[in-house]
Amino acid sequence: MTTTVPVKVPTTPSASGAASWFSDGWITTRRNLIKIKRVPDILVFTTLQPIMFVLLFSYVYAGSIDIPGSNYKEFIMAGIFAQTVVFGSTYSGSAMAQDLKEGIIDRFRTLPMSPSAVLVGRTNGDLLINGISMLVMMATGFIVGWRVRSSFLEALAAVVLLLLFAYALSWVMAFLGMIVRSPEVINNVSFLVLFPLTFISNAFVPSENLPTPLRIFAEYNPVSALVQSARELFGNIPPGAPVGDSWMQQNPIPTVLIGIVVVLAVFVPLSIRKFSQISSR
Repeated sequence: MTTTVPVKVPTTPSASGAASWFSDGWITTRRNLIKIKRVPDILVFTTLQPIMFVLLFSYVYAGSIDIPGSNYKEFIMAGIFAQTVVFGSTYSGSAMAQDLKEGIIDRFRTLPMSPSAVLVGRTNGDLLINGISMLVMMATGFIVGWRVRSSFLEALAAVVLLLLFAYALSWVMAFLGMIVRSPEVINNVSFLVLFPLTFISNAFVPSENLPTPLRIFAEYNPVSALVQSARELFGNIPPGAPVGDSWMQQNPIPTVLIGIVVVLAVFVPLSIRKFSQISSR
């Protein structure tokens, strides 16, 4: 008679919830970075656009717009920084919609991973793209004559603030991408919303030069607060420059920080919940 002797398989302690979450997030982030490596067109066109805007506004419009106490090249760079990172955040929405359309999300459903890992990887990948765009824009700006007039730490704070704003906005776009589920539609919707936000602001012309209805909109525009914050931290605001009457314009840095916290607090849970609903179907 044959007896079966149970064999005890050694077990390893399971990873904690936080460690597992970070691990899953890193894996999906790495997946998006590898995708950029395999499709370099994404990075090429993402970096060519800010270079084009820097050259266009610096040499085409610089002689037509007068900035008292400063030059237009220093005035415009913060606006181009803000415009680029804001439009760069739309890639989260279109890429999420593309993954849903191609069935990539269905493959992730079979894996023992955190539901938020896909979203974390998506937004982290776009954060890196925006960071590279910032470096390219700053290098181009230095070539055309833009200079940082503040300390290194203040300039670093400006870059971090711009990237955090874009990161928060990328969660909004990821949420919209899961609702719309069409890369073409999300691109059109993003353009319709973000185009007026960036151009009806103080990014390219002083807001006090705008007609009264547009000036009021610009002073309460979050992109205007972001641009004003970047100008302050880079030291590109000339002494005695007019400041808008709204609290947002007089306190741009706290405004942007509060906005980032509110957007993340609202759209991170909404995006994770929406992704969980899609994955459970």
